[in-house]
Amino acid sequence: MKMSFMQEELIREEEKRLRRLRFIVNLTEAVLMQSNLTLSESLDLLEQTRKAALALFPDKEFAYDLIYKPRFRRILDERFTIPGTFSGRN
Repeated sequence: MKMSFMQEELIREEEKRLRRLRFIVNLTEAVLMQSNLTLSESLDLLEQTRKAALALFPDKEFAYDLIYKPRFRRILDERFTIPGTFSGRN
């Protein structure tokens, strides 16, 4: 069954939004890992990233929280954990 022009256009548009989201997330991860942002600045960046993701994919906050939030949390935990303190990990 052949897709209509409209269906193909919708798929292309979604792929474009996905590429943009991947770029935003990858850039955010790189900035968090490689910059000297404070915790407050990092949290602001994450909020801006969340807003950008939801602007691209409205009503997908659950997916954002499930997929990206844990990734960002791990980076923040690495960056802002004081060495030599108990982190609950072995």
